[in-house]
Amino acid sequence: MKPRALLEAAGLVPALFTFWLAMSGFFTPFLVLSGLAASIAVAVLAARMQLSDREGQPWRFTPAVVAYWPWLLKEMLVSGWRVARIIVDPRLPVSPVMERFRPLQETTVGIATHANSITLTPGTIAVSAAREEFVVHALTREAGGGLAGSAMDRRVSRLEGAR
Repeated sequence: MKPRALLEAAGLVPALFTFWLAMSGFFTPFLVLSGLAASIAVAVLAARMQLSDREGQPWRFTPAVVAYWPWLLKEMLVSGWRVARIIVDPRLPVSPVMERFRPLQETTVGIATHANSITLTPGTIAVSAAREEFVVHALTREAGGGLAGSAMDRRVSRLEGAR
């Protein structure tokens, strides 16, 4: 196995093990060590099969992602509150729209992050996502009208390295 593949596998182990711990919920010594061993085995197999690469593990984004997640969580909660208010309103004030706009992102990771962030935010769904154009379904005109050049668009661009 090449040294670079071994380094990529070593970078994958903490992510796999953290995910395993979060999903397991059991923390006995035997199970924790089993989870660590399984994480190491999967990372080594992924490296040997050449499935582990820099694109799959964009570590350079880590500091920006740590700042982005709390902001996204806040946006999800605010949007969820707005959608809940629309649902309980007796008039049900929905005005669904399909919006098209050109995103600021240039990388595949940036496009995917932006599209997933839109879909995670209640009231909007990314129907199509490409460098040239996003197509988003929004529950209201107001939600759809604020997509192009939005705070989310700018933050994801910052996340991928733009200033």
